[in-house]
Amino acid sequence: MRMLDLITKKRDGYALTKAEIEFIVHGYTQGNIPDYQMSSFLMATYFNGMTDQESTDLAIAMMHSGDTFNLDDIDGIKVDKHSTGGVGDKVTLVLGPLVAACGAKFAKMSGRGLGHTGGTLDKLESIPGYNIVLDEDAFKAQVNKIGISVIGQSKNITPADKKMYALRDVTGTVPSIPLIASSIMSKKLASGADAICLDVKVGNGAFMTDLEEAKKLAILMVQIGKLAGKSVKAILTNMDEPLGFAVGNTLEVIEAIETLKGQGPKDLESVVLEIGSYLLEDAGIASKQAAMDLLKSKLHNGEALNKLVELVKAQGGDASFILNPEKFVKASQILPLVAKEDGYIDSMVTIDIGLAAAFLGAGRETVDGIIDPAVGIVFKKKIGDYVRKGDVILEVHANQKGVQEAMQTLEKSIKIGQQKHEVVLIEGVIL
Repeated sequence: MRMLDLITKKRDGYALTKAEIEFIVHGYTQGNIPDYQMSSFLMATYFNGMTDQESTDLAIAMMHSGDTFNLDDIDGIKVDKHSTGGVGDKVTLVLGPLVAACGAKFAKMSGRGLGHTGGTLDKLESIPGYNIVLDEDAFKAQVNKIGISVIGQSKNITPADKKMYALRDVTGTVPSIPLIASSIMSKKLASGADAICLDVKVGNGAFMTDLEEAKKLAILMVQIGKLAGKSVKAILTNMDEPLGFAVGNTLEVIEAIETLKGQGPKDLESVVLEIGSYLLEDAGIASKQAAMDLLKSKLHNGEALNKLVELVKAQGGDASFILNPEKFVKASQILPLVAKEDGYIDSMVTIDIGLAAAFLGAGRETVDGIIDPAVGIVFKKKIGDYVRKGDVILEVHANQKGVQEAMQTLEKSIKIGQQKHEVVLIEGVIL
């Protein structure tokens, strides 16, 4: 088998076999296939696409390029969720404890934030002492014992995907739906869960800005999961404004705590309940409507919050911060951004809001960047809300870094108009 022949085959629009895809992934990971040939193959794939079976074979081949988690030792059906990345997305912090309180086994490996999107690990690490590093046996034992663990991904998860993504990033082949889908699903399949719900963000704060393209991605990822023997569903959620009110690590943890008390933003609660109901259904705990009712009861009776306390304690964190959020370190200054005219909040450039938070230190530009957990943004108004001149739209929680740049960016990112617009939160479901 020769790489040249496989490049030519894909260039001419033919489907590759499982063995051919495995040859490419293994050869490139081992350094036997040079970057220039892999670049050519990626570009041919970008233009000619892949069948669902090819995308599945690619995801599985990348999955087997490194460590995989076998979760068979965990009793019952293991559930997981994945978000394609957004601004203010603290769903895992609420969803995990909530579904675990309902009896599901929530076994999750999460990532860090980069660019304008926040990462679950960064948020969890803003809780003093929380340990994101557990070996596989400890991870499984904790899920068996309390129903939940959220840890960092193994450094050797899908090395083929890491190497291929770095090359895609510099060859103009990132926006290929088969390559995006295979990349995401290789990591989800490697994590070992039985049932997965994908939260595909769409809008000006998401990687997928077009609804139809986001639907194609969601459909393909669901199909890959099913062909790989998993139960997979996807929901498409709007990212034309941040999710909830808070953007920034500690601020989002505090908002998640409020949501677990039943006092959180309604948009965040709605997304959590939608995803949670599918996971409980797939875990065999309840039908979708009964699952929704069960989730609501646990969200409002304190059991979900207690499960977060259990999680934090189990992973070495100081759970007193969960019970007393005022203990979290606060930013040294809070700066209001006020409306300059009367009207309705018409639109937001969500990606710029995420970047503004990053300027303050809430995000990172490089993988090894340093996070300031205290800084960020808290919205007082969202799209559709009426404001009068001088009303506070948001508050910037800042220390010393990037204040002027963040304020200027935020001023440009929010538009006020004379007609009221509503945001459609859940754009669709792929079963």
